[in-house]
Amino acid sequence: MEDMAAADELLATCWTTAGDAAPTRADWRSPVPLRERIEAAAAAGFTGFGVLAVDLATAEREHGLSGVRAMLADNGIVHVELEGLPDWWSSGPARARSDELRRFLLTAAEALGARHVKVTPDTSGARWEPGRWADEFTLLAGQAADAGARLGIEFLPWSNIRTVHDALRLVEEAGHPAGGLVVDVWHVERAGTPPDELAALPLRRIVGVELDDADGEVVGTLFEDTVDRRRYCGEGSFDLAGIITALRAAGWSGPWGVEILSTAHRRLAVREAAARAAATAREVVAAARVR
Repeated sequence: MEDMAAADELLATCWTTAGDAAPTRADWRSPVPLRERIEAAAAAGFTGFGVLAVDLATAEREHGLSGVRAMLADNGIVHVELEGLPDWWSSGPARARSDELRRFLLTAAEALGARHVKVTPDTSGARWEPGRWADEFTLLAGQAADAGARLGIEFLPWSNIRTVHDALRLVEEAGHPAGGLVVDVWHVERAGTPPDELAALPLRRIVGVELDDADGEVVGTLFEDTVDRRRYCGEGSFDLAGIITALRAAGWSGPWGVEILSTAHRRLAVREAAARAAATAREVVAAARVR
């Protein structure tokens, strides 16, 4: 029988504990020290923690990667997610900058025992070649595996990888066993994908899941809506019970990521923000279990 405690573990994704920081700004760095963020996540009951490369680099300069690992261990964090690698598919100067950051992230993934590294698609609207993307994804997945981690791509409805099915096609074409998907329910809902379609996802390709909520109508662009107007789980219009049930049918047993980005969330002190994010997510996960 599935272990209920393990299945209901929660992971605080990077923005959930970032305080007054947002991906709409030129500088994505969190104003909250990493130790404070980790402690806030642990106090809220999270056993997983996500961090952006730029914030990890700041903490590495102050504490070293061994110091960061100790912070995580001291606070009972057992699942680590790293992200923030732009242009991993590109060429020229952008790729050179990306490769420098890639080396740092992969070194950090190994040092911290990261569960996975999350990447995102291209949102520029530029022409792209699926075959070349598959090759690049294969390369990066292999490098993540060498560091002891997996690689997950998060599909975005305004990108070249718009839906869970688009992401699955890329990952299957790449074919690397370490590669898979990060399924954010916001993007599932805004892409118009019925929850029951998630039940057919191959478990070997699900690297991560992220829970959140939102109103029924999009306000502004999809990017503005996702960055400024997400709601806590159960406080919006999403069929979270249906999505969680479908993912469990696919075999997913956690950890459940919680990714809250909103103007209101950023106004809260990090401990309050983390506690509310965890409590509301825990409620919907538990409710879906008895559905």
